[in-house]
Amino acid sequence: MPPATVHLVIPCYQESGRIGAFLAELCEVTHELGGVTIKVVEDGSDAAEAARMSDIIMPLCRKHEHLLPPMFLPQNLGKGGAVYAGWDQGPAVDWLAFVDADGSCSATEVANLIRRARKQPAPLTAVFASRWDQTSSKVQRQWKRRLIGRIFGTLVSTLLHIPIHDSQCGLKLVPRSAYQRIAPSLRIHGFAFDVELLAALHDSGCEFEETSIAWHETPGGHVHLIRDSIRMARDVLAIRRRRVKR
Repeated sequence: MPPATVHLVIPCYQESGRIGAFLAELCEVTHELGGVTIKVVEDGSDAAEAARMSDIIMPLCRKHEHLLPPMFLPQNLGKGGAVYAGWDQGPAVDWLAFVDADGSCSATEVANLIRRARKQPAPLTAVFASRWDQTSSKVQRQWKRRLIGRIFGTLVSTLLHIPIHDSQCGLKLVPRSAYQRIAPSLRIHGFAFDVELLAALHDSGCEFEETSIAWHETPGGHVHLIRDSIRMARDVLAIRRRRVKR
């Protein structure tokens, strides 16, 4: 039997300074796995940044057939919007996935999660990478991000009544059939998009599992802890209100 197929999206915004080495390694690792396509989605950066991204990606496309030509969105949709754009226009596969562009989650960890997903019998369970064991030496994060992560994880599990420790880790695999069922109901495209994705999967009957991974925080991100934490909290409350109405 051929391995289950995976379409892996990398959402990017102003990531030309961080994606190069990670993308090259990811191409090598997934080539060995087989059955994986990769799509970089550039989320509405300016022309100069788009040109830099193209200079990084196109030579790798010529070397690796499974790295598809990048998608350049005309305007910034948010991380979730970029992920969904890549998923919606991707090939027909068994699994849809995304990973952050900064390499905090290594190519090796991506491959490990794909292997784990491929071992599942039907019906398939969504697989979410997790940094929940934040005392582990495998998880290297700033103490502020550790604290915000714990607070937000508690907020999500308490308000939405979903047993999860880390909803925000930037590596997830979702059965394509499950995503197609819930796609019309997904509205949030910002940083809290994966909370809405999680809630929609849970409510649709698709189970999920958290898998602990190694995480080495890469400097240079665009997340503002206080501002974006407030926005994400508001999004969680909005998700809760919509679920109550349904």
